[in-house]
Amino acid sequence: MIALLQRVSEAKVWVDSHVAGQIAHGLLIFLGVFQDDSEEDGEFLAQKISNFRIFNDGAGKMNLSIKDVEGSSLVVSQFTLCADWMKGRRPSFIKAAPPAEGKYLYEKFMQQLTEQGIPVQSGVFGAKMEVYLINDGPVTFVLDSNTRN
Repeated sequence: MIALLQRVSEAKVWVDSHVAGQIAHGLLIFLGVFQDDSEEDGEFLAQKISNFRIFNDGAGKMNLSIKDVEGSSLVVSQFTLCADWMKGRRPSFIKAAPPAEGKYLYEKFMQQLTEQGIPVQSGVFGAKMEVYLINDGPVTFVLDSNTRN
């Protein structure tokens, strides 16, 4: 499972001309689910993200977590993060989870974030979405559950 985190001042996702989810201060999380991912991958990422110290303290140092700043998360499914782009000129998505499995793990990940005390908003799994954000920093990280020790 791969998560692209962007620290934001605000973010929202539109689906079919209406706002599906929006947050103020917090994290916009694009989540890609691979075919070999499990609930444990989501749990690992939810725990890591909820305690990841990437928000500034009073001295301007990245020393606070999303919990510490009472931030929210906006989670958007993003199967393109699972692309294999090494061969040719067109990406392949065969490593991404099938839709039913991907949706289940996406929803489970959001539940796991909620269990960590993080308020969660979301896009719509599999929908065409427009994502608006104001990146705070900019601060962007990629966390891949397959690279943990």
